[in-house]
Amino acid sequence: MSDTVPFSVSASAAARIKEIIAAQPEPDGLALRVAVLAGGCNGFQYQFKLERDQAADDVVIERDGARVLVDTTSLDLLENAELEFVDKLMGAHFTVTNPNAASSCGCGTSFSLA
Repeated sequence: MSDTVPFSVSASAAARIKEIIAAQPEPDGLALRVAVLAGGCNGFQYQFKLERDQAADDVVIERDGARVLVDTTSLDLLENAELEFVDKLMGAHFTVTNPNAASSCGCGTSFSLA
């Protein structure tokens, strides 16, 4: 793998990750893990969770003081994608803009590949 990580984190996502982690009772060492799991209404689904443990094969993406962990298997499905945080009338949530997704569900948490 090259030094360039094929998955990026937007400024809005980085800011929100920092807010969420700062609000935790023990924020030291926490990062947001982004994973792609089998399931969901379209075949794959995104998972977002706070985690301290970094696996040996994790890629760490840092932006504006926020840390995101992605395992290499998920990273293959997130190539050229971006983690974003949107705050709209229907609610605020993390979402992934993924050019590899052939289709996605209305909530934006699951997708299928072409």
